[in-house]
Amino acid sequence: MATGKGKNGKPGNKRPVRQKPAHANQAYSGKKPAYGKPKPGSARKPFKPGNKTPELTEFSNPKPPRQDVSPPPPLRKKFDIQDCPQSSAPIMLETSPWDDYALLDMGNGEKLEQYGKFVIRRPEAQAMGARLLPQSAWDNADAHFSGDMEEEGPGRWHFKNEPEETWPMAWQNIKFLGRFTSFRHTGVFPEQAAHWSWMAEQIGKAQKPFKLLNLFGYTGVASLVAAHAGAEVTHVDASKKSIVWARENQALSQLEDRPIRWICDDAMKFVQREIRRGNKYDGILLDPPKFGRGPDGERWDIFEDLPTMLDCCADLLKPDAGFSILTVYAMRASFMGFQELMRETLHGHGGIIEAGELFLREQAGNRALATSLFCRWRP
Repeated sequence: MATGKGKNGKPGNKRPVRQKPAHANQAYSGKKPAYGKPKPGSARKPFKPGNKTPELTEFSNPKPPRQDVSPPPPLRKKFDIQDCPQSSAPIMLETSPWDDYALLDMGNGEKLEQYGKFVIRRPEAQAMGARLLPQSAWDNADAHFSGDMEEEGPGRWHFKNEPEETWPMAWQNIKFLGRFTSFRHTGVFPEQAAHWSWMAEQIGKAQKPFKLLNLFGYTGVASLVAAHAGAEVTHVDASKKSIVWARENQALSQLEDRPIRWICDDAMKFVQREIRRGNKYDGILLDPPKFGRGPDGERWDIFEDLPTMLDCCADLLKPDAGFSILTVYAMRASFMGFQELMRETLHGHGGIIEAGELFLREQAGNRALATSLFCRWRP
């Protein structure tokens, strides 16, 4: 094989020079080269400008996948810090065991709880200490959830015996159903009992008709507590299944005659429509997820969308409103950040914002488990 010269025509690293095939200089005989007969319909079309050849189509960059990217949030408006509510933090709200719920033990990244007649074992990132009960107590749990450690992560239930689809539970006069969901929840967040009792007390003190908006209302226990205390409730959740579940809880609590509107809708769209309608509320509950989807695929990210949501909620409060409560299950965040955001969005309303953590007291009474962050405003 012939060889060429190196760089600048000088001998050096020589590289092979491609030689022409033997038939290259032969005269064209009018016959096609013996490369095999083309398949019917596979003949190449004449090239025209703008046509894509199969080779170009095959090796061209594919169309990038559609990304669900929200537009950047608008810049926050300046405000007078002296016009914002006062703050009080940190405040720790404790929920102690009751007849149908108890935190039995925790440790090694798991918690052991009593939900009605079932003992349930689930992952818990905040349970970093040692377990106090014997291993047999954990091994004999009626249901054990294993899987993703994230709050909204999927996983799998393992049952000691054939599971029941639902079972009854109660908190004071409110009755509801428990279920084993695919996201490790059971339909009730017991640490919220600290909010339920405080909210019912505020509604009772109002001595007037009280309109409550419950956003991201889930299975409706808080809505039923408010209705039982005398409030007219608007309950909003994006899940049809949760709305059906909430109605079941309403029937079980024998509160069908109470004024509750059950609305399956995207929370952000709903509050924006309520502003345009001119509706106002005496109290607002917000219990948003970290991430979520609306009924029509609307995207929710708490760190991107909560500022706008709180702006809308501030516009929906009556001048003499009684409270606004925000609960956040993003334990890696800080309640102080949410408190400052809530102070900003409620500028001009006066009052005070209390912030801190919700926690469950262990049945033995010696330890506590932090579950969520909260901020609540009152005049």
